[in-house]
Amino acid sequence: MTGMFLVNVLLAVAWVFVTGGFSFLNGLFGFVLGLGALSLIREQIGTIGYVRRVRRVTSLAFLFLYELVMSAIRVFKLVLTPDLSKLEPGFIAYPLTVDRDFEISLLANLITLTPGTLSVDVSDNRRTLYIHAIHVPDPEALKEDIATGFERKIMEAFR
Repeated sequence: MTGMFLVNVLLAVAWVFVTGGFSFLNGLFGFVLGLGALSLIREQIGTIGYVRRVRRVTSLAFLFLYELVMSAIRVFKLVLTPDLSKLEPGFIAYPLTVDRDFEISLLANLITLTPGTLSVDVSDNRRTLYIHAIHVPDPEALKEDIATGFERKIMEAFR
């Protein structure tokens, strides 16, 4: 898997040198072109799993960007609300499905980077993530959103 990533990076570097455009966007475009080339010959060189993983990681990144924008809008609306007494901040204990250190760390960081939520702690047995939310009228709905959103995408991308 890491070998195919290295090949993809080398294809991107080759693209940058061939075009003479030494910019981040040109390198990113070369990476995408390299991914396309590897996907065309995936069965011959065995990159089926690599291409699938890149798609799933990209899907996770887009989900994070979507959640980032939507939660920023929600927090913006909360801040502009004249009556802050309607806020319902709270802590929730989220039962983790992910069990690897990398996956737990990634989930905790994605939650923390999303406005209005903060990962506070992980239990000693690594089965519960404690989260603070600025407005959580329905804790079960928040748990469900995390389970069907970030956590599901993390498991799809890295397992």
